[in-house]
Amino acid sequence: MSDKRMLILPAELAKRIDENRGDISQAEFIEILLDSQFKEKEKGKETKYATHDELVGFQEDMKQLLRSFLDFFISYGLELGKQSQTGELEELTSKLQGLQKDISSDSNNERGGKATIKWK
Repeated sequence: MSDKRMLILPAELAKRIDENRGDISQAEFIEILLDSQFKEKEKGKETKYATHDELVGFQEDMKQLLRSFLDFFISYGLELGKQSQTGELEELTSKLQGLQKDISSDSNNERGGKATIKWK
């Protein structure tokens, strides 16, 4: 039989344990928490997560990169490619305007959502 001892905890901590333990006992819940904490320390590395601001920044950087690629390929196609027909140019322009509206509706930060295309 296992030896049992009494542990005195602040009332707030006991309440937090009861709110989060679900269907398991308090002892099992505390044991799981301790085991998981010691396993992380044994591995010697912290689990790092991306913050919301970092994800938004990454998203904006990817949009800027895609805009740069789009600008390059449009410029390349217009300078070296075949002469495009009017219908193709209008279709491309409408797609780019839709993309610009999409980007401006997604962007609500200090960088703004302005997409510019340089035509030569």
